[in-house]
Amino acid sequence: MRRIQSLAQSAPALWAGTLLATCASLALIAMMSVTAVSVFMRYVVGTPILGVNEITEVISVTLVMLAMPYATQTEAHVRVDVLDRWLGRRGRMVGDLLARGMGAYVIWILLQRGWRRMWDAFEFEDATNMLELPLGPFYAVMLAGFALYLVVLILQMLDILRQGHGDV
Repeated sequence: MRRIQSLAQSAPALWAGTLLATCASLALIAMMSVTAVSVFMRYVVGTPILGVNEITEVISVTLVMLAMPYATQTEAHVRVDVLDRWLGRRGRMVGDLLARGMGAYVIWILLQRGWRRMWDAFEFEDATNMLELPLGPFYAVMLAGFALYLVVLILQMLDILRQGHGDV
């Protein structure tokens, strides 16, 4: 039996997910570097870095939002399949569609609200308290992660419908 090509695993989807995952990896390296330098400066040199918590917070947002679509695309999330045997193939398909559909709906709402909030941040020049880092670009990164996450969920739902089961 020939397996249908997965939309969520197609070349453009994998390319976009890998690009974001690479950016998330760079954000992780940056966060680890900032933390290591901060610890060194505080405990060895005796001069803490001003605003290191704000830097870590904005890098964390970048890291999580860029890694989330790739983790979903490669199914790297923690998953518990307790009811699979009891539900059967059809039940799992319905459950997977329902879970992804609800997730897509929530992400769509977050995208709409985040879009308005991002433009407010740019318009009013929202910034962090201590270092006054502009928040608009971080909202943009967050929305890019949400948007690709939504695309991945929709592609996975289409894959489930095309293949007739929840094993995407």
